[in-house]
Amino acid sequence: MQLRGLSARTRGAYTRAVRQLAEHYHRTPDQLGDQELRQYFLYLTNEKKLARPTVTIALCGLKFFYEQTLKQLWPTLRFVRPPREHKLPVVLSRKEVRHILSLVRLPGCRACLTTIYAGGLRLQEGTHLQVADVDSARMLLHIHGKRMQDRYVPLAQLITL
Repeated sequence: MQLRGLSARTRGAYTRAVRQLAEHYHRTPDQLGDQELRQYFLYLTNEKKLARPTVTIALCGLKFFYEQTLKQLWPTLRFVRPPREHKLPVVLSRKEVRHILSLVRLPGCRACLTTIYAGGLRLQEGTHLQVADVDSARMLLHIHGKRMQDRYVPLAQLITL
């Protein structure tokens, strides 16, 4: 997985998916058949009621294990992906955002959360910001994104929530 360039978090998630499958059946995954994989994904979806992204991570981890490690093709893994959910995001009013941020007691944490919110950043992107990432001359934040995809985000002149 490292040679494929997968991040440490992805490697951990894939390993966890294989381990959970083995624990579910009390056998090593290489001894399982197609029908057992089908039943496992039905279990994740219907009984555990896991969200689509969680099932997709399990699917990708198991697919990597079977196809790359064991060199086996499993037809189940081609069509087991759950359907997309079309939900509208919850949008908070300025008053609600202001209230939530006012409850954060530590000024450093409040500044970090305000920056994350104002810049539309992922949580990890915001927590990894450093002083060197602020380009005050051009009013930009240098964001070190997922999968080495850096980008620049405009820095607000004045954040009034």
